Amino acid sequence: MKVKRIVLNIEAANPDNAKIFYESIFDLDLVMDHGWIKTYSSGEEMTTQISVASEGGSGTAVPDVSIEVDDLDLVLKKVMAENIQIEYGPVSEPWGVRRFYVRDPFGKLVNVLQHI
Repeated sequence: MKVKRIVLNIEAANPDNAKIFYESIFDLDLVMDHGWIKTYSSGEEMTTQISVASEGGSGTAVPDVSIEVDDLDLVLKKVMAENIQIEYGPVSEPWGVRRFYVRDPFGKLVNVLQHI
């Protein structure tokens, strides 16, 4: 038996509120829309992972989701243009990532990172 995919599900009273954050900031495509659920994808293949943590590293809270990007500075500019509060960072961490934390429209803590 192999796990083929792991999907992050976020409870939202209004899934339309995901558009600016996940589509505009992260350039994700809306690939499924049933009204009550909207699924966004980059189309990239990735390794299936689940992380279990007692902290988020450097004494931070454990994020609800981590999004790895190839251009952290570009995402940071988009976040700032939308006046989204940065809760941590940006900072280069000793384990080889540069990252910052923000909250999505549903209150989920998002760790945005780039390997360096």
